[in-house]
Amino acid sequence: MKLVIQRVKEAKVEVEEKMVGEIGTGFLVLLGVSEEDTKEKADYLVKKLCQLRVFTDENDKMNLALKDVNGELLIVSQFTLYADTTSGNRPSFIQAAKPEKANELYEYFCDQCEQKYGIKVEKGIFGADMQVSLLNDGPVTILIEK
Repeated sequence: MKLVIQRVKEAKVEVEEKMVGEIGTGFLVLLGVSEEDTKEKADYLVKKLCQLRVFTDENDKMNLALKDVNGELLIVSQFTLYADTTSGNRPSFIQAAKPEKANELYEYFCDQCEQKYGIKVEKGIFGADMQVSLLNDGPVTILIEK
């Protein structure tokens, strides 16, 4: 499982010119699922994400987590995080999970962020052609893989 986490002042996702998810301060998370991923890996990454301290405190130090700043999550499924470009110029996505498994773990991941950590989660639409907009704060972009 791979996460691309961007600290944002705001972010939104649209499908067919209709807003399907929107947040203020928080994280835009691009989530990639591989065939080898499990709920245990998802649990580990949910904890890492929800407790990640990259928001600035009163001393301008990255020391605060999502809950500390009333932050929100916009989580977007992103199978292209498993693009393999080692051979040729056309990426292979063979490492990415099949849609059924990927969607199951994506939904599980989102649910755990809400249920275990009480963080508001907005989502894209799994498998849809989405347009994602954000105002990156910092910029702060973090990659986490398990």
